[in-house]
Amino acid sequence: MTDQTWDYRATIGIEVHAELCTLSKMFCACSADFFGKAPNTLVCPVCMGYPGALPVINQQAIEYAVQVGLALNCEIAAFSKFDRKNYTYPDLPKGYQISQYDLPLCIDGWLDIEVDGRRKRVGIERAHMEEDTAKTLHLGDASLVDYNRSGVPLLEIVTRPDIHSAEEARQYLIKLRSILRYLGVSSADMEKGAMRCEANVSVSAAGSDELGVKTEIKNLNSFRSVKQAIDYEIGRQIEVLESGGRVEQVTMGWNERENRTVFQRSKEGAADYRYFPEPDLPPLELSREYVAALRAALPELPDAKKERFVTEYGIKRQDARVLVDDAAVADFFQAVVSAAGPRQIEPQTVCNWMTGEFFRLLNERNAPIAQSPVGAQALAELLAQVQRKVINANTGKEVLAQMFETGQPAPAIIKERGLAQISDRSDIDRLVAQAIRAHPDAVAQYLGGKANAAGFLIGQVMRASRGQANPQIVRELMQKQLDALDRDR
Repeated sequence: MTDQTWDYRATIGIEVHAELCTLSKMFCACSADFFGKAPNTLVCPVCMGYPGALPVINQQAIEYAVQVGLALNCEIAAFSKFDRKNYTYPDLPKGYQISQYDLPLCIDGWLDIEVDGRRKRVGIERAHMEEDTAKTLHLGDASLVDYNRSGVPLLEIVTRPDIHSAEEARQYLIKLRSILRYLGVSSADMEKGAMRCEANVSVSAAGSDELGVKTEIKNLNSFRSVKQAIDYEIGRQIEVLESGGRVEQVTMGWNERENRTVFQRSKEGAADYRYFPEPDLPPLELSREYVAALRAALPELPDAKKERFVTEYGIKRQDARVLVDDAAVADFFQAVVSAAGPRQIEPQTVCNWMTGEFFRLLNERNAPIAQSPVGAQALAELLAQVQRKVINANTGKEVLAQMFETGQPAPAIIKERGLAQISDRSDIDRLVAQAIRAHPDAVAQYLGGKANAAGFLIGQVMRASRGQANPQIVRELMQKQLDALDRDR
């Protein structure tokens, strides 16, 4: 790809389809819990599009959609309606999809993101309800269709063209996923297709107010693929323009194996879908009182929780951002701080352990925090052992690893393996004296003005004690004995 990217400006809009985790589908009573189920076992005349079968609106899905709209600072329409979006693919048994066109449920919102320490506001054009399609499986020359997913509630969230880099797009999606999970309305699991993303990408001359021709990229099922696909497509369009060509408005797919976008089809316009109002469903009319009640029921969202963590717990802002990205992690952190109780472990200390060694051990097991073998109470108990200097921090890491392996509490592991820190001053004084006698050259260097030789001697004491000597006491007694030798010269 060309290096002349500074001559161009990328403009990106993101469309997200989020499956809502209602018990039943959008317009029928079939279970919406389709993942992993035997193909075509969760279907009925409504979601299979049989003639004469009439849809009924899922109230829970509407409530979830309104909550998302409120969390995205949208205006909730007092009057909206459903429309038929016509196209004849085999994954759509009716020959049309029930969606919303000109009167969507949520409009004109925004979401703030952070990129490289800079805050940016991304406009939300609309969020509207629709039904999911079936899933097509391609096997050689044959294609099979599983209709279990057909009719599952979908919320489509569309940004304004306010994004100008692949990293901004990635951060937007991370923030949106976090909000969906905080609300509890969607698993937002991209690997399972519960959150699917399409990017509209165009490039234009830097400084120009005129947008370039956009292409749509589909098949983006991870934050990594979103960033790679957008970066690639920006570079591809720049190469087309640099060579004197024209960018065509088409739909591209992302080829994960070849790390490139590939042509899929010409881009449809609204006229191609022949939208018209859905005659079998009444309009949605939502009272101000109804919307106000849903607003009042909103949980504390990531941005508000981050600010509270900074002010209430005194932790660093960047650390707070890491903790609140996942609601389960934020809850775990609060549970550890609460479990510390009278031991008064500093919240920043809890944060450091969680984002450091604790996360490392979880990542090794590829496990979410909900599956951690070490609970909040157990972690607080370990940190109390370090706080009271029963063990030092390095030994604490060893103990935490054993807790992950065995499920045993920290005190039991410390006792069983004899890991308790040595704080008896007479024992440490003896170890210091032994180190001084065993290394006269280092002592001579120290007395000759090389202060760092004391560090070597302290290291020898720690090695002799298998790392269990209290380092603060070791340092104090080493200095005392070396100062005495210096005076006696």
